This record gives sequence, structure tokens and C-alpha cells, in this order.
Amino acid sequence: MPSFTSEIKGEIVMNELKMCCAKAQLAALVQTDATLSISNQTLKLNFQSDNPTTAKRFWILLKQTYQATPTLQIFKRIKLKKNHSYVVSIDRDVKLILEDMHLLTSKGFSETVARSVVSKECCARAYLAGAFLASGSINSPINSNYHCEIALSQEKLALFVQKLCQRFDLNAKVIVRRHHHVVYIKAADQISDFLRMIGAFQALMKFEDIRIQRDFTNSLTRLDNCEVANEMKVIASSNEHINAIELLIKYDKFDKLDVKLKEVAILRQLHPEASLNELAQLYTQQNGALMSKSGMKHRFNKIIELSKPLREKEVK
Repeated sequence: MPSFTSEIKGEIVMNELKMCCAKAQLAALVQTDATLSISNQTLKLNFQSDNPTTAKRFWILLKQTYQATPTLQIFKRIKLKKNHSYVVSIDRDVKLILEDMHLLTSKGFSETVARSVVSKECCARAYLAGAFLASGSINSPINSNYHCEIALSQEKLALFVQKLCQRFDLNAKVIVRRHHHVVYIKAADQISDFLRMIGAFQALMKFEDIRIQRDFTNSLTRLDNCEVANEMKVIASSNEHINAIELLIKYDKFDKLDVKLKEVAILRQLHPEASLNELAQLYTQQNGALMSKSGMKHRFNKIIELSKPLREKEVK
């Protein structure tokens, strides 16, 4: 079964791109996972990925955008978890292609992309989608530890990607992990916005559906726990009231109580499972006099106070 990240990448590569966006996405793929080499005085561009979908996207974009004739090699990786590594290479017009994407300087690859490449919003989206295709991942929404990241080898590129995310109001942060500069997003709603921004709408719906179901279940659990806690409080309070009333009855003190205290005591004996709010409503209905929860509590506190000497007498 494909991972959630693979599903996202599979959806991204199905999106059609305008020429300007194709160049922006290709630039992101080159900057993230490509290397330059010289063989027989010929410049060669190599793009390597463990994801066949990403490698195919690079191959197609290169062919369609620059009418190039790239080659594809597949390597078996026995010692690592990944079974295969895919390498797309081109050794013709490499300099012209890289210069057209504003990625080549006298020192080699540019550490960031030219502003003109991502000046349009659609191109910025395509660039971020390309960066995610090359080295991004998002935890499955089944896992409550929401996490989206793009791991990059260069700090300047990571800061550039972070700034590009912030352009879309995404609160991306950067950390260093195992020689990589990782741009990451943790908030679930921000990850949803990221998926929407890069055009992964099916993945977005799946992410939101699972997230909403989990949040709903968690809300029900919290509600159940709250109700149980309230029930326990009502039972404990009722037992305290009844014990105090029984002590007053046992020592012939009940009939000497003030009428107002007798009224709530009798009401409690008739309704041992009722809350103070419910008792207050019953009192109002039966006596025609308005009674509040705090008023009911005050009267019971008085009954408990009167029973304390009797309780001490019981202990002795």
C-alpha cells in the first residue's frame, strides 16, 4: 500500500503546468536533487531519486520544456530500505538549459532561484510542489503527530523555501537534522493549506476527513470524561448532604431546623441523584419561589455545618 506521501506526489505529477510553471518546478527539482559532472569535457546533469514518480516527472518536464533527450537508469539498492534508485541524465545543451532557468553561475549551481522564476503566484506554487516532489514528506493523517517537511542540503535554499512558504501565510520553520536543513510545518490546518497550495486536492480531502473524524472522536471522549467527572461530583455532593441529614435525624435535630433548610433537605432525600441545578429548578416549581444553584448550595453548606458536631460525636 503506497504511503500518504507517495499518494500526494502521485497526485502532484498529474497536474498540468503552464510553460512558466514547468520551468519553476523543474528548477526546484534540479536545485534539490540534481548534480553536475564533467565527462569528456562535456557538462552532464544527473537527477537522482528513490521515487519513480518524481524521476518520471523530471524526465517529462525536461523533455517537454526543452525538447531534451534524457536517459533513465535504474539501480538496485540492496543494503538500504529503498529497493531502487532512479537516475535521469542529460549531457546535451545542459549549460543553456540551466542558464534559461537562472540556475548556473560561474561557480556552479545557484544556491537560490532567481526571483523572476517564482515572481508569479502560480510559479511559486509549482516551485514548492517541485521541492516537495524531490525531498518532501507528510505524515499519514492516521498519525496524530502532524508533520510536513522538505529536507534540503543547503541552508540558503532552505531559507528561500521557508520564505516562499511564508508568502502563502504558511508558518514554516527551519531546523538542522543530520546535515540537512529541514523546512517543516506542524499545525494541521497549515498542512491542509500547504496541500491546497501545491494542488494535492485529493490528498487534502483525505487528510481533512481523517483529521475531522479524529477530532470528533477526541471531542466525544473529552465530553464523556467531563460528564463522568460531573456525575462523580454530583454523587459525592449528594452523599455528603444525605449523611448530614441522617445525622440530624438520628440525634433529633432535624425537626429543629429552620423551615428553609428542611425544605431543601426533604428535596434532597426525594432526589438523591439530582444536581444542585436540578434541585433548584424542582424547588422553584414546588414552592413558587425562585431558587438559584448558589442559594441551594448555601443551604446545604449550613446543614453540613450543623451536622459537624454530631459527626465528631460519632467518631468519639
